[in-house]
Amino acid sequence: MIGTDARSGQGTVELPLKRGRHSGWGKALRRHYWLYLMVLPTVVYFTLFAYLPMGGVVIAFKRFNPFVGILKSPWVGFAHFTRFFSSIYFGRLVRNTVVLNLYNLAVGFPAPIILALLLNEVKRPWFKRLVQSITYLPYFISTVVITGIIINFLSPTVGVVNQIIRALGAEPIEFLNQPQWFRHVYVWTDVWQFVGWGSIIYLAALSGIDPTLYESAEIDGAGRLAKVWHISLPGILPTIMVILLLSLGYMLSIGFEKVFLLYNPNTYVTADVISTYVFRTGLQGAQYDFGTAVGLFNSVVNLILLATFNGIARRLRQESLW
Repeated sequence: MIGTDARSGQGTVELPLKRGRHSGWGKALRRHYWLYLMVLPTVVYFTLFAYLPMGGVVIAFKRFNPFVGILKSPWVGFAHFTRFFSSIYFGRLVRNTVVLNLYNLAVGFPAPIILALLLNEVKRPWFKRLVQSITYLPYFISTVVITGIIINFLSPTVGVVNQIIRALGAEPIEFLNQPQWFRHVYVWTDVWQFVGWGSIIYLAALSGIDPTLYESAEIDGAGRLAKVWHISLPGILPTIMVILLLSLGYMLSIGFEKVFLLYNPNTYVTADVISTYVFRTGLQGAQYDFGTAVGLFNSVVNLILLATFNGIARRLRQESLW
């Protein structure tokens, strides 16, 4: 604050009082308290069910005894990790998980992009809404019901697919009992279930493209394919990169529920993945420490992959998650 000295008549300058460090936060909290109240349930949920349980990973380094608790269980270091790495199932589990993810990524990742580009070119609103409704519906069906539909459709006796195969004069195929068919069944039914829902993100990105770009391209004589290639795809490229990075970061993760409900001992050779192995050994086999170690290995590798691909994308395209 600027004032005047009564004795000299000269101006004097007084420094402003220092505010408390948290006064800004307090003012923002009082001004926008309703926004903080809206986000509070999400913070509580992730704190209780995502962050606090992280303390349990210490079980991976102990010979856990539920009767004495985590703290009093003896420390074994990396013994469980060594056991997993030297297991005869290690190579098969990693191979099945990676191959299934790569197959699903190669087919399932471009599918919603293609669907969104096609829907963006539809000129009749009623037809566009109809296609969207039909493709969205499978996403809202639970995984248990989806697997039940798949099992019934692929049944070698009463399944619709085998009825068609039999009508064409061929022998019925036991899709869910032959290892070579499991990956195809999993991936293509996954595309059917999630392609419509996944296209919503890309449709939203397409709606943000300036329409004048299409008008200018049309004046220059560009056709639909040229406009898609030179305007639509570049316009949604940042969104594609983000979704791709997230998908690559989960390279060692695969949907547990669907695999667990579809596989059986006959298809373990191609269907058994890390998450189902953790369930069988950790929960069904009551080896909680070993199952935690395998799950921790899976999470650490996913984190490394996500950070690696994010760094590569940032250097190549200047587009990344962080």
